Amino acid sequence: MSKGGRKQLSFLDRYLTLWIFMAMAVGIGAGYVSPGFVEELNRLQVGTTSLPLAIGLILMMYPPLAKVRYEEMGRVFKNVKVLALSLIQNWLIGPVLMFFLAILFLPDKPEYMVGLIMIGLARCIAMVIVWNDLAEGDTEYAAGLVAFNSIFQMLFFTVYAYVFVTVIPEWLGIEGAIVDITMAEVAKSVFIYLGIPFIAGMLTRFTFVKVKGRDWYEQVFIPKISPITLIALLFTIIMMFSLKGNVIVSLPLDVVRVAIPLLIYFIVMFFVSFFLGRKIGANYPVTTTLAFTAGSNNFELAIAVAVGVFGIHSGAAFAAVIGPLVEVPVMIALVNVALWFQRKYFQTQTK
Repeated sequence: MSKGGRKQLSFLDRYLTLWIFMAMAVGIGAGYVSPGFVEELNRLQVGTTSLPLAIGLILMMYPPLAKVRYEEMGRVFKNVKVLALSLIQNWLIGPVLMFFLAILFLPDKPEYMVGLIMIGLARCIAMVIVWNDLAEGDTEYAAGLVAFNSIFQMLFFTVYAYVFVTVIPEWLGIEGAIVDITMAEVAKSVFIYLGIPFIAGMLTRFTFVKVKGRDWYEQVFIPKISPITLIALLFTIIMMFSLKGNVIVSLPLDVVRVAIPLLIYFIVMFFVSFFLGRKIGANYPVTTTLAFTAGSNNFELAIAVAVGVFGIHSGAAFAAVIGPLVEVPVMIALVNVALWFQRKYFQTQTK
């Protein structure tokens, strides 16, 4: 432990922002310079699920979910105030904010507009675990809230997609689109990107704690597997950006037009959610978890839906891919903001 109780950052953690930008550059470069590489990646696909992306995301999610103290998660669902705030942030404020940003910034680009709206509807259930972990948020609350969001996502994503992409644009005289996706398809996406690592993390914890003890598990095993998250994150970023590297380089102004409302969205959602978390009296770990679960999105689902419904070469798919291009560096920056808030506003609190 370092001064002030903060854990010492590893070499990989310390320069994470640099590694992420390098991974983005490598991915975009690979996609632009080597179309054959992208063709090979596209072959490694089952339906709308990219196997390299799925493997990277599952490995990335596994260590943080293995760290969760599942035996303590009951307290998450006892705090009705926090659950209600998370529900309002994720299923009212987030979708509505993204919808209005999309029609404000992209009224002449209906396909890009639809792609942005899809990102706003796909509430975060995956990478928020990573951002929350880096920002020293509450791991049990993060796991509980993503499970909460997953249930809502499976039940209401198709309804929200129909209302926000088809019905409301028609009311406003804007060109809409028909989104034909079933609850089963959403459930499949949730299971791949959250269910598999969730089950693996839970089984790992219960098995090893029982066999080797809690101290060994948390002090020996967890530190050994923790680097997998960041290595898998960098691998996933390379794979993700290589798939659209050629388009990103060819249409830089379109990238900027899609990126601006996304940037506004992520920043506004994070700061509003952090403020509301403090307002209801939550401590730093819970406030941070609320901010990151509200401020980030499930780009895996947004991309899968956009590709499956509109096609991989559609404007909607292009806009969906720009989501992580903006989200990843912004969330890394907000991790540092959260840690600064911890020092400034929560100095007397402990985890």
